[in-house]
Amino acid sequence: MKVLATFFCMIIINSACGQGMKGFELHNATIPVSEIKDGGPPKDGIPSIDQPKFLKAAEADLSAETRVLGVKTNGIAKAYPIPILNYHEIVNDEFGGQPVVVTYCPLCGSGVAFDAEIVDKARAFGVSGLLYNSDVLLYDRQSETLWSQIKMEAVAGPLVGELLTMLPTSNTTWQDWKKRHPGTLVLSDETGFRRNYEQNPYPGYAQSRKLYFAVENEDSRFHPKETVIGIEDDGKFKAYPFSELAKTDNRTIEDQFQGKKLIINYNENDQSAIILDDEKDELPALTTFWFAWYAFHPETEVFQH
Repeated sequence: MKVLATFFCMIIINSACGQGMKGFELHNATIPVSEIKDGGPPKDGIPSIDQPKFLKAAEADLSAETRVLGVKTNGIAKAYPIPILNYHEIVNDEFGGQPVVVTYCPLCGSGVAFDAEIVDKARAFGVSGLLYNSDVLLYDRQSETLWSQIKMEAVAGPLVGELLTMLPTSNTTWQDWKKRHPGTLVLSDETGFRRNYEQNPYPGYAQSRKLYFAVENEDSRFHPKETVIGIEDDGKFKAYPFSELAKTDNRTIEDQFQGKKLIINYNENDQSAIILDDEKDELPALTTFWFAWYAFHPETEVFQH
């Protein structure tokens, strides 16, 4: 019987044995294997940008309203246009010698940069082609470990249980980021790939209530694609929906979370927000769709005006 069980484990793809999904080992997965979905493209079918080229702000041909992910670390500011990230989802980059991976999941509207030095080794990441809670599962090429972007940890493979260190990341307009960081560099659309970056591959998705893939937890208090900025502190979570921030008289909102003072700077014109501590230092926070935040954090606190 043991031999028979082993035989079936080897031949049944995506089975409870946890093997065979696009070549990734799932036997030690910390998330339900049944909830890991095939997103369609094969492993690396959505190609990461591994040798990014950058322009100075004055050289960038972007409209003021173009949305970007903005990252500043080690005194270096860079903007990553979301129309490019829609087609690549991952940029393997470095800031003054520090390896950084910039990630974006179009299905969750979630963009976040991570320190890519993990367990004393610089890691390069790719798109696995798998999803969990409709969110991209990354993998690192050094160990073939699967990582959840929103969960921010390794969920299967040799490094399972290791955490990702989030860097402050802004999801805002080009005009807002450039105003705040006039010396910023901008990711060039000369990516080495032939893509029409002016065409949105997900037309109407951000306005629709429909999801492409099912999620474990749902909540109807807000439109599924309502934009929120969420923060974590010692395993506790809080979300700030933009529709609630818009109800306040002051676009600088003070709040208490986990006994600490937070300052939320909300920019209604640019539909963006950042969270600061009481010394006005920016804290790592995730801007994403409400459905995605709640899918991963059903116990979340929610700011309501």
